[in-house]
Amino acid sequence: MSAKNQGACPEEPVPVPSKSEQTRALILETAMRLFQERGYDKTTMRAIAQEAGVSVGNAYYYFAGKEHLIQGFYDRLAAEHRQAVRAVLDRETDLEARLAGVLRVWLDVATPYHEFAVQFFKNAADPDSPLSPFSPESEHAREEAVSVHREVLAGATRTKVPEELRDVLPELMWLSQMGLVLYWIFDRTEGRERSYRLAERGARLTARGVSLSRFRLLRPLVHEVHELFTDFLPGMTRVLPDPGRERGRGDGE
Repeated sequence: MSAKNQGACPEEPVPVPSKSEQTRALILETAMRLFQERGYDKTTMRAIAQEAGVSVGNAYYYFAGKEHLIQGFYDRLAAEHRQAVRAVLDRETDLEARLAGVLRVWLDVATPYHEFAVQFFKNAADPDSPLSPFSPESEHAREEAVSVHREVLAGATRTKVPEELRDVLPELMWLSQMGLVLYWIFDRTEGRERSYRLAERGARLTARGVSLSRFRLLRPLVHEVHELFTDFLPGMTRVLPDPGRERGRGDGE
């Protein structure tokens, strides 16, 4: 063995997806394509199975229904985003740069799915739909996204976040990202250029707001913001039951 090769660590083999993982991915990819081509409502599990070349029973084995396919899409998008933001979070320590980078990367990762997002948005916008990003079914993908924003704050070493805001800011930042997603869905500018500009300016405004919150003069406002979001943020993302609906259901029993 030559001196050049002595001590060299062999490269770790790239894991090969199992046949089960390949089948699951094939079904998901096929569903995404058909949802985009035909629309979510007009695409059936039978059509997805037929197009993917698997039995209907096999399709249901991997995904219990169309809603579960969308959850699979959410999970995959969240995983791709988390992996793609690694370079930004490892490099930047400034809060604005970290947040802007995370939002830009999300837009980059989501670009191939833009037309698909337009197709099924009307379903996802229904607060009672399991496709809603606020639904219990979307909890895993939602928590993945919120955890990215927790990391954004934790690594912003040049910014001191008031203690009162540390627990609510990541979720608030995720809600702001959802606003960006909504804008992106309707953005028809070339390359979604306005969405990228919105991401930059939103990150700048957030960073400046956090910096200003340290001043003693603004402490009462910080406390008020904390109380507001403590009361309402968890309610939005956990989709609290509608008291009116619960009363109506009780009257009918």
